Amino acid sequence: AYGDFPLPIGRGQTISQPYIVALMTQSLGLKGHEKVLEIGTGSGYQAAILAAIVPRVFSVERIRALLVQAKQRFRQLKLNNIMAKHSDGTWGWPQSGPYDAIIVTAAPEVVPQDLLDQLAEGGRMVIPVGQGRNIQELQYIKRTAEGFETRTLEAVSFVPFCTGKV
Repeated sequence: AYGDFPLPIGRGQTISQPYIVALMTQSLGLKGHEKVLEIGTGSGYQAAILAAIVPRVFSVERIRALLVQAKQRFRQLKLNNIMAKHSDGTWGWPQSGPYDAIIVTAAPEVVPQDLLDQLAEGGRMVIPVGQGRNIQELQYIKRTAEGFETRTLEAVSFVPFCTGKV
């Protein structure tokens, strides 16, 4: 119960270790009024944490079976402020943007431009980026009037960011 390591949730995916969930959530600097986009619903745990802080969470999952299970959990827990859909996370959810914060729970080799485009001015994104599971860094990206400011938070190991839907 106190282990700080990722756990399998099925379909070759994992839930991030508690420390990483906390670090990513805290790094977004949420004040309680923001609209947040999550890429990678997985078990729904990260979305549930976000839903306790902000009024609206939009979550995208590419694996239908995981999304179905997460939506059941959201209903059971009466988390009515989470909207979740089955889609390719590369695209984000442009119809509901722009977002004050975006959190990505799988590692692309480069940050998808569509996600950057959906970040509101002043918005923040936390995303693992890199090739392979051992060469990744957790990046904090802030959109400014001039463009994007990026800094590395720490080295991480996430499942790879995959395109398409299954």
